Amino acid sequence: MAKFIVTGGQKLEGDFVVAGAKNAALKMIAASIMIPGRTTIYNVPRIIDVLKMIEIIESLGGKSQFVGNTLTVDASEINSSQPNNNAIQQLRGSVVIIGPLLSLFGKAEFAQPGGCLIGARPIDTHLNAFKSMGAEIKYSGEHFQIATDDDFKTGDKVVVLEEMSVTATENVMMASVLRSGKTRIEICAAEPEIADLAEFLNKAGAKISGAGTNTIVVDGVEKLQPIEYAVMPDRIEVGTIAIAAAITGGKVRIKNIIPAHLQIVLNKFRACHLDFEIEMIDEKFADMIINQKTKLQAPETKWVDTRPYPGFPTDLQPPFVVLMTQAAGRTKVFETIFESRFDYVKWLSVMGAKIEIESPHIVEIEGKTKLHGEMIESTDLRGGAALILAALCADGETVINNTNYVDRGYENFDERLKKLGAKIERVE
Repeated sequence: MAKFIVTGGQKLEGDFVVAGAKNAALKMIAASIMIPGRTTIYNVPRIIDVLKMIEIIESLGGKSQFVGNTLTVDASEINSSQPNNNAIQQLRGSVVIIGPLLSLFGKAEFAQPGGCLIGARPIDTHLNAFKSMGAEIKYSGEHFQIATDDDFKTGDKVVVLEEMSVTATENVMMASVLRSGKTRIEICAAEPEIADLAEFLNKAGAKISGAGTNTIVVDGVEKLQPIEYAVMPDRIEVGTIAIAAAITGGKVRIKNIIPAHLQIVLNKFRACHLDFEIEMIDEKFADMIINQKTKLQAPETKWVDTRPYPGFPTDLQPPFVVLMTQAAGRTKVFETIFESRFDYVKWLSVMGAKIEIESPHIVEIEGKTKLHGEMIESTDLRGGAALILAALCADGETVINNTNYVDRGYENFDERLKKLGAKIERVE
């Protein structure tokens, strides 16, 4: 496993171009198996999770070409409903291949998806939704078989999800694209990445309405056609870099953001006295300039909780906790999405942070505290990113082991931080 060696105390300065959204790109790659011919997707982040999804597509008979951040998928020879088990078990997001397989073949065989160690994250919501559509599911150990018949493939359906799950929403939406009939999906998640996936599919000929709300309606079509499409910018990366700039007292222009996707995050930043400006480029896109001169403060509410969109994103919870270690005052963070997302906190404590774990879902942070370099260890993607941020503002040298987790979601994170002036080295 790779490790990063970080020497803290350097102000970050310069321009940072945001990569494409991991959580949109992965789903578009999965959806591309439903599109016969060559589909080109721009602004695809070159990260481990994307490479794993490409491996899954190729195990089904697809072909790909990945040059820079442009990915072309040729699904002309997709011929299997059973993706490579090894790749499935290494990628939690691989569960979204099921919907396209059911839409395309009416069946799917797959292993239990794997991923980061941040909680159980069972796929029951997905399976129960498919059952409600008429699918038959068989279990054999950690292996699943899903079969469908005409009842699944035809007629109008109403699917009520058991929770506002992003991937379950996307899975059912994709499973409905090539059905004969209308599918109404209730209690949908409303994340921008879902709307981006729907826009991608609609451009290919699908008929999806309501994506980005809690009710999605899919009118089935007979086939899709190849397209070219650009992935939206990654809002989690925007928040991560904004926090990195603020805690190092830096001045960074974050380019290619969509402010409408970050409303509650920007509100929390204002509450913490994080100094930023938004410069609109057009009606949708903007640059965000961080120029931290004010002392960071804990928000007056003394409380931040993660929620499904448009609430505060769980993926920004670990970086936000690091921000609070550098803000004067006390803050409680309530993690409502995952039950094991505070593993990184023990390492922040080793570095000198004053954080009390009140429960598996609540921590209280006392700031401002001086952090110092230590030998620490990443155990998941977002927690690993948070430890890198802590190292950037810590005194001395920090060694972070198992940073491959970070490579799952941030493209060349170390090299891009170096361009901003960070002292960070990768050791394989």
